[in-house]
Amino acid sequence: MRIASITLLGAAIAVAGSVVLAASHVNVEGAIKARKAHMQLNAYNLGILGNMAKGDVDFDADAAQRAADNLAALAAMDTTAYWPPGSSNADVEDTRALPAMWDNIPDVLEKVAALQAATEAMAGAAGTLEGVQANMGGIGGACGACHQSYRQTD
Repeated sequence: MRIASITLLGAAIAVAGSVVLAASHVNVEGAIKARKAHMQLNAYNLGILGNMAKGDVDFDADAAQRAADNLAALAAMDTTAYWPPGSSNADVEDTRALPAMWDNIPDVLEKVAALQAATEAMAGAAGTLEGVQANMGGIGGACGACHQSYRQTD
């Protein structure tokens, strides 16, 4: 939990500081590419766990643990550089990030903390099929909460 607290504190500081530096020091296109790649890594690892949880593939404790550990590591990363001001769908075309995200930083940080807690729980339970199945909803709920609030629907 110490890493999560440091990440959240770093996120709050970076978001506050990025407003001042945004115009001259941020590669918005690169930031959007980075956050999309990060989301793809989340989806890939979540897919491994989801396929096992649904019984679409045989449960493999080692593969499940790796995927769960990857998700926890991804959730613990400081991704604030991926979200500079000026990178919402109101500013650029190649993103679904809604401008509301930058107006609600405390809520975003709460959602980040929920994802971190859900991925840590999955990492602690991924050694069994039952553990994976029991923790899928927590991760899905954490992802969905942020996406429902801050991602444009198709």
